[in-house]
Amino acid sequence: MKVTDAYRTYVLEQLAPLVPIRAKNMFGGVGLYADDVFFAIIAGDTLYFKVDDTNRTDYESAGMAPFAPYGDSSRTMQYYMVPAEVLEDRELLHPWLDKALTVATNAQERKRKRRTS
Repeated sequence: MKVTDAYRTYVLEQLAPLVPIRAKNMFGGVGLYADDVFFAIIAGDTLYFKVDDTNRTDYESAGMAPFAPYGDSSRTMQYYMVPAEVLEDRELLHPWLDKALTVATNAQERKRKRRTS
């Protein structure tokens, strides 16, 4: 899951004009945050955005796979690969990023509500 410095820099350069990003090294990969919302993972020089039922079909329709941190496709996380053509084009990237941020924000809110209930 090692991330090269060049790929990390490239992803941050693509996302930074769209939203302020904070990158945090974690388990050989990189976690991406907008404010305190964890919305993306970089692992093995691949960018993954947070998904749920509202945006998963965008990724599946593009032939993208979910993040499988243990190499086992039966144990995946709610993050999907961002298509290279989307990452390369900020105009295409912006709506995918917005959806991922919305999904991540909603998930964080649900967690907060469960903790305070």
